[in-house]
Amino acid sequence: MAMTSSRPYMVRAIYEWIVDNDCTPYILVDAMSDGVRVPQQHVQNGQIVLNISPTAVASLMIGNDWIEFSGRFAGVAQQILVPLQAVLGIYAKENGQGMLFEKEDGPVPEPPAPGDGDKPDDEPPKGRPSLKVVK
Repeated sequence: MAMTSSRPYMVRAIYEWIVDNDCTPYILVDAMSDGVRVPQQHVQNGQIVLNISPTAVASLMIGNDWIEFSGRFAGVAQQILVPLQAVLGIYAKENGQGMLFEKEDGPVPEPPAPGDGDKPDDEPPKGRPSLKVVK
C-alpha cells in the first residue's frame, strides 16, 4: 500500500516545535525545482533560505502540497509559493536544530488557486454588526 509523503506533516510539526521554543523557523528550498516562486535575486547555488516565522511572513499556509505566504524582500511584498517536495530542510536559526530532507522528484502538484485559504469557511456575513438583549 503506497502512502503519501510524510514531508508536509514533518514540516508542520517541526515548524510548530521551533516556534513553541521561541526560535526562528527557516526553510531551505531547492529554488530550481519546478513550481518554486521565490525572488531569484536571493537564490545562491540553486537554493534559498526563507525565514517563515510568524513575525516575518503573512498568511502562512503549510498544506500537503505547497507552502504559501507573503513576505517582504528589500522592502517589496511578494507572494512566495514552494511545493513541499522542493523543501530540503526546516531548522531553527538560533541553534540549527531541525530536519533535513532528501530531494524528491516527481510531478509538481497544481498550485493553489489565488486566495485559497485566505478566508475561513465559516466566515461571518459582512454587514453592520448588531446586538440583542437576552433575558
